[in-house]
Amino acid sequence: MEHTKLRVLLVEDSPDDADLILSELTEGGLSIDSTRVDSADDMKAALSGADWDVVLSDYNLPGFSAQEALELLQASGKDVPFIIVSGFVGDEAAVAMMKAGAHDFVIKGSMARLVPAVNRELSEAETRRRYALSRTALQKSETRFRALAANIPGMVFQLLLEDSTLRFPYVSEGCQGLFGISPRTLQDNPELLLDMIVAEDRPSYIESLDASATNLTTLDWEGRVCIGSGKETKWINVKAGPRRGSGNGIMWDGITTDITATKVAEIRIKQSEQQLRQLSSHVETLKEDERARVSREIHDDLGGTLTAIKMDLMWFASKLPQRSKGLLTKIASIDRLVDHAIEASVRIAAGLRPGILDCGIVAAIQWQTREFQERTGIKCKIHGTEEEITLSPDAAIAVFRIFQETLTNISKHASASVINIELKQVDGLFLLEVSDNGRGIRDVDRSKPSSFGIRGMLERSRELNGQIKISGVPGHGTKVSLCVPLGSQDASNQEFEHQHRLF
Repeated sequence: MEHTKLRVLLVEDSPDDADLILSELTEGGLSIDSTRVDSADDMKAALSGADWDVVLSDYNLPGFSAQEALELLQASGKDVPFIIVSGFVGDEAAVAMMKAGAHDFVIKGSMARLVPAVNRELSEAETRRRYALSRTALQKSETRFRALAANIPGMVFQLLLEDSTLRFPYVSEGCQGLFGISPRTLQDNPELLLDMIVAEDRPSYIESLDASATNLTTLDWEGRVCIGSGKETKWINVKAGPRRGSGNGIMWDGITTDITATKVAEIRIKQSEQQLRQLSSHVETLKEDERARVSREIHDDLGGTLTAIKMDLMWFASKLPQRSKGLLTKIASIDRLVDHAIEASVRIAAGLRPGILDCGIVAAIQWQTREFQERTGIKCKIHGTEEEITLSPDAAIAVFRIFQETLTNISKHASASVINIELKQVDGLFLLEVSDNGRGIRDVDRSKPSSFGIRGMLERSRELNGQIKISGVPGHGTKVSLCVPLGSQDASNQEFEHQHRLF
C-alpha cells in the first residue's frame, strides 16, 4: 500500500538524526508532515493534539526511552504503527520491544529498510482498521438481529443436519413463549421438538424435512405439538429455507410460528361449511320430497277430480235432448276446459317430479331432451349407452336436476343451435357431458354473484361425492362434464381427469 502523505511523530533527541530519517522517507516518495518530541510530556501533548499515521522512535533518549514512548502510545488507545529507528541494540532488547508491541526495528545504519517497513505497517494498520470496522458493524447487525428476533411472534432458528444428526446452532427467545422451554434447553436437547410433535403428525414432519434436505426446497410444515406434558396442544407452522453447510451438512434458517388461532378458525369455517352443505342437502331433500308429494296430489287428487268432472259432463250431455244445442255447446266448451286443466295438471306434476325418473336416469334424460327440443327448437343429439345405468333414487334426482339446469342455462344464455349429450358408464362411474355450439361461457360468467344455478350444480355434485367441470371458449360453445360414482368411492380429481378424456 503506497502512502503519499504521512503524519509522522518522531521520538528523537537528535535533530540531525531526525533530518536523516525524514530525508530517507522523502527520497522514498513520501510526503511528510512531522513533529519531533524528545520527552514524555511532549509526546503526551502530541498524541492528544493530533492523529498520527506512524510513530518512529529512537531507542534511548536522555530521560526518555522507546519503552516509555510505546507505553504512552498504547495508553492513548490509538492503533498507530510503532517502529523503532535506532543505532545498534542488543537482540534481547529488540525481542523484548517486539513482544511489548513494537511493530518493527530499523537500524540507522540500514535505512534502506525504513520506507518498505513504514509502507508495510501502514498497510497492516489499514487492514486492522477495516477489520475493526467490519467487526463493529457485525456486532451492531447481530444486536439488531437479536432484538428483532426477540420481538418476532414466534421462534427464529437455525437447524443443522450433519452426519444424520440434527442440532440447533441458534434459537431465539421466542422458544420460551412458543414451547415453554428456554432456547438453551432446546439447543442442548434438539430431539425435544420431535418429541413434542403429536404422534399422528410426526411422520409428515419427518417426510417434509427429508424432502427439503434432498431437494433443497423450502420447508413448510403445519402440525400440532403438545406443550407441558400434553396439557396444551398448539398448531405450529415451520417455514425455513435450506442451504448447503460445511461438508455435507444442510442448514435451515427459518421461523416457527403459533398458528393455533388461525387453524381453529379454519377448522370452524370448514365445520360451518360442512353444516351449511348438510343443511343445503337437507333442504334439497325436503324440497324434492315436497315436489314429489305435490306431484302425486296433483296427479291423483286433482287429476282424478278433473277426470270425474269430465265423465259427469259426458253423462250430463248424454241426457240432454238434441234440441238443447245451447246447453250442449256450453258442455262441449266446459269439456275442453277440463281437458286443458288435465293436460296442465299432468305437465305441472311432471315438472315437479317426472314420473319417468322411476324408469331410470337414462330414460329421464332422454325424455327431458325430447321435451326441451320440442319446446325450444334447439336440435339435441344423445350419444352413448342405451342400457339403463343404475343410480340411487337421490343420485338420480340430483343428476336430473343438474341436467335440467344445464339445459335451462343453454336456452337462456348460450344462443346455441345444437346440443350434444353423451352418457357413459366406465369403471364404476356415471359420466354425463353436455356441449353446445353457442357463445361459450366466460370465467366472469361463472364467478358472478348471481350465478345461483351454477352454484347449485356444483353443490349437488359435491353431495354425490362427484366432480363437475364447466368450460367454454368464447364463440365456440360450452361444455359441462359430470362424473358421479355409482358405488361408495369418490370421483377424485385424478379419476375425473382420466374419465373426462374418454369423451
